[in-house]
Amino acid sequence: MSACLPLGVLLLLVTPLLLALVYFNLATFSLERLGLTPGGALLMVMASLIGSTINIPLSRRRILVQEQPRPFMAFFFYYPPAVREQVVAINVGGALIPLGLCAYLLPRAPLLETVVTAAVVTAVAKALARPTPGVGITMPAFVPPLVSAAVAQLIAAGQAAPVAYIAGVIGTLVGADLLNLQAVRRMPAQLLSIGGAGVFDGIFLVGIVAVLLS
Repeated sequence: MSACLPLGVLLLLVTPLLLALVYFNLATFSLERLGLTPGGALLMVMASLIGSTINIPLSRRRILVQEQPRPFMAFFFYYPPAVREQVVAINVGGALIPLGLCAYLLPRAPLLETVVTAAVVTAVAKALARPTPGVGITMPAFVPPLVSAAVAQLIAAGQAAPVAYIAGVIGTLVGADLLNLQAVRRMPAQLLSIGGAGVFDGIFLVGIVAVLLS
């Protein structure tokens, strides 16, 4: 029994690393299939992971957190309400880098099929996304990439991979983040990140699923 304990602990430590390595290799392979060089694909994955921690502010506003209590002394002194600053930002790894790759892939993707696929993904992402206090936007990460790949394969079989990637990225960002931005702004969150939090996983999976299923 005691001899098995170190092996069990070792498996617990190694398994997440192996899964992360497989995930990393799949992401790199998928970007290579989309037309990037091996070095470019590796740089893209690393930049996306590092960029997921970087948010560029787009706007700021002050929001009311709570009214101050009204004690007896409030008749003689002013107690200002508690406020904080709310920042709307765009995530580098979850929005700017994927959009840059979309711009790179756009010349090789048919426009009409890409627009139709993006519209379908947008509708699905909007239906599944849920503004969650303290978290941001949450949704099942695998669904938008699977929908994007399936629709792209159906209407643009010869160029399904670039169509699926572009539509998956744009549809997820628009449907999950932008169309829910006003709902999230009503929550007392200090940072609202477009392409961050729960949406980043879906964006990152788009490239993998787009290639493997298309």
